[in-house]
Amino acid sequence: MLGSLLTALTAAAERSRAAGRTTSDRIRRFETEQLTLHVLTATVVFLIVLPVLIAVLVSTKRAGIVTSIADLAPGGHALSNYRRALIGLEFWRYMLNSFVMSVAVVVGKLIVSLLAALVIVYYRFPYKNAVFLFILFTLLLPVPVRFVPLYRLTTELGMGNTIFAITVPYLASATTVFILRQHFLSIPASLVETAKVDGVGPLRFLWSVLVPMSRAVLVGVSVIMFVYTWNQYLWPLVIINAESLQVAQVGLSLLRGQASTGEVAWSMVMTGSILTLLPPLALLVLFRRQLLETFTIQQK
Repeated sequence: MLGSLLTALTAAAERSRAAGRTTSDRIRRFETEQLTLHVLTATVVFLIVLPVLIAVLVSTKRAGIVTSIADLAPGGHALSNYRRALIGLEFWRYMLNSFVMSVAVVVGKLIVSLLAALVIVYYRFPYKNAVFLFILFTLLLPVPVRFVPLYRLTTELGMGNTIFAITVPYLASATTVFILRQHFLSIPASLVETAKVDGVGPLRFLWSVLVPMSRAVLVGVSVIMFVYTWNQYLWPLVIINAESLQVAQVGLSLLRGQASTGEVAWSMVMTGSILTLLPPLALLVLFRRQLLETFTIQQK
């Protein structure tokens, strides 16, 4: 009997040690997987940020010519380069034009999209679903298809070479209407019934109920629209002839010809690129939480 007891205790001890080894192996595998994941993530982030880092380093140099790794060492002309780009070459004017254009487009898009989403969600009219599908269908039209008709329409209306030419064509947004529609559908229908009983009109309901409840989504959508408009290049290049009305993205190409020797002034180009990157980057960092919430609603 004592032998049986010792045998049972020995077997239990062996099973305990085996379980301990199994748990230890699992912990080691988990730690290895986590380490591998962190290394891969850090590598991907580094590869994404590397062009920006190179642009920052080149913007601190006098000529900006990079022929070897040693040329990527930080230079001592950062302050003079940024001062020359902003003041000497008047790059601030291009950035101001881009800011005015982006803000005007964001405000106009929000007004149009809020009204469109309000009608699509809370109004009953014939072929409502067909109208919404038609709005989404505009997303399938590539830019080259719309470019020539839009250019002719803009010039015939006398808006060519004006601030209206780079703002009015962007006021309609199927993407923004879709996001706001999805968000409005998540708002309880009881609020609508309560508003009807209280005699609240559509515009007051939109301003007093829907807008406060959609503040985070509106901020996220505004950031997306601002970044999209800020990065516009082709349309302002074609429709705007006056250099004083050009935007920052077009202004970058104008900085390429500022070298006195006839070569490309890469230090100026990179300086302008960093300056152009700062406003969208600041918005993305400040309102990242609202952006995540907007993308979550869009996925729903």
